[in-house]
Amino acid sequence: MAEQLKTVRDRYSEEDIASFYEQGYWQERSFYGLVTDQAARRPDAPFLVDVSTTMTYAEFAEHALRLAAGLKRAGLKRGERIAVQLPNWVEFPLLAVAASRIGAILVPIMTIYRGDEVGYVLQHSGASLAVTSGEFKGFDHAAMFAELRTQAPGVRELFVARSDDSPHGSPLSGLFAEGDLADLEVELGPDSSPDDGFLIVYTSGTTSRPKGCFHSFNTVRSSAAAIAKSLEYTEADVQFGPSPITHSTGLVTSVLLPLLAGAKSYLMESWDPALAHDLIKEHGCTAAVTATPFLQMLMGAYDPAKHDASSLRLWVCAGSPIPGSVVEASSKLFAGCQTLSLYGRSENFLTTMCTVNDDASRSASSDGSALDGATIQVVDSDGHEVARGEEGDISYRGPSHMIEYFRNDEETAALFTPDGFSRSGDLGRMDADGFVRVTGRLKDIVIRGGMNISARELEEHLLAHDDIANVAIVGMPDERLGEKVCAYVIPAAAGTEITLEQLTSYLREHNVATPKLPERIEIVDALPMTATGKVQKHLLRADIASKLASVDA
Repeated sequence: MAEQLKTVRDRYSEEDIASFYEQGYWQERSFYGLVTDQAARRPDAPFLVDVSTTMTYAEFAEHALRLAAGLKRAGLKRGERIAVQLPNWVEFPLLAVAASRIGAILVPIMTIYRGDEVGYVLQHSGASLAVTSGEFKGFDHAAMFAELRTQAPGVRELFVARSDDSPHGSPLSGLFAEGDLADLEVELGPDSSPDDGFLIVYTSGTTSRPKGCFHSFNTVRSSAAAIAKSLEYTEADVQFGPSPITHSTGLVTSVLLPLLAGAKSYLMESWDPALAHDLIKEHGCTAAVTATPFLQMLMGAYDPAKHDASSLRLWVCAGSPIPGSVVEASSKLFAGCQTLSLYGRSENFLTTMCTVNDDASRSASSDGSALDGATIQVVDSDGHEVARGEEGDISYRGPSHMIEYFRNDEETAALFTPDGFSRSGDLGRMDADGFVRVTGRLKDIVIRGGMNISARELEEHLLAHDDIANVAIVGMPDERLGEKVCAYVIPAAAGTEITLEQLTSYLREHNVATPKLPERIEIVDALPMTATGKVQKHLLRADIASKLASVDA
């Protein structure tokens, strides 16, 4: 019996669906339909550029169609999953469109993920085909996939991009079907619906096994459209895309955002802040959407004597909250470039953001407000809305929400409040104007003697310290109080001495209450990060617990 996948009608009421279509948040055009529309309007305009390839809109549409035919001939059926782990190469968006054309479901895997993480996604998603690279940055991804297929027997075939001689899989280049394009359209049959299953993007898994957020094309597209509107994005823009394209940030903002406007997008293969300056100048990039550390590193590498960032008009920080000090510093360093904040999650991509028309102070003091079509509530543990200014769980309702956590009905059901809002697990406050400030995770607090201490609050203060490049606050075990505050600190410059006394004195000057002050400092060269710029605090908590245990032993 064929597997029955959930649809948008399992998540949304008929009234909601009709409303989303009537108001334009959802549209009848498929992913492939959007591509062919733009190819007809601007066939010779550049669409995607990576380290070695440039594709116009017409070239992209043709390649996507030929690849779709190849995937169908390879046996990929409607509703089946295709797992893809690739760098920021044009092959990834081609696979996304091609899979959508035949109604298959894309399962992106970020390139930093290795054996156990990749194996889990292959098994949990039930992927039928997989695509990866050969050796990239000293690691043979194809060899890893070949080994993992013994644990994921459902993967019938492995294809390798940009490698025609890998012993582990077939070359992806061989999947592009020859022949007349009109004949291929007939061979492929009807296009998928934008309400069909399109994407399963797995969460970062900073605290537990990742969950698969199962989306339709319309739930993904609606976020990209809302971002485009809020940024007043046009065909004249050039997107700069260093964010991993196999994560929701990269897919939505490096592919769909420029596609909707008919703009150009540069996909940066591997992050290097000095090289990023060169690429921004070379391609005249105007906009970027990244995690905050990308911007911080770009600022650190900026040399006014040799760099020219004058083409930039927008840099949007997503993935993790942007400290106000970074907003203020970037606006001084990159004149003419607005730094905006965006808060989202894989379950609904865009939750809140600041627009180009919001006062500049909003990005320094908030993570934006809900955009058209979405409603945000800050709720208590029972799912009831709290008063403005009070802290609670930031919850979302609107057209961008996923269908479900794939194959996880229990976790899906647990998301929703009695009023149908999806809880994020992120703590925040909403002001009288509807602007939200993320204050931390429900699990990102230190409970010292029964007192809840926000890690985000302390980090905000410390990131404004001239001698601190980055900081993460975690709880460390304490027999008497349960937990105490530990600060992991990266100094701003090598050789800079930062002591616990200096930290606590600085925080006292900023009126931080004594029970909230750090009671241990760990000086480090780097913080463990996910590919989207989130600090893996569970690793830091484990590290400090281990150090304390060894002392007590």
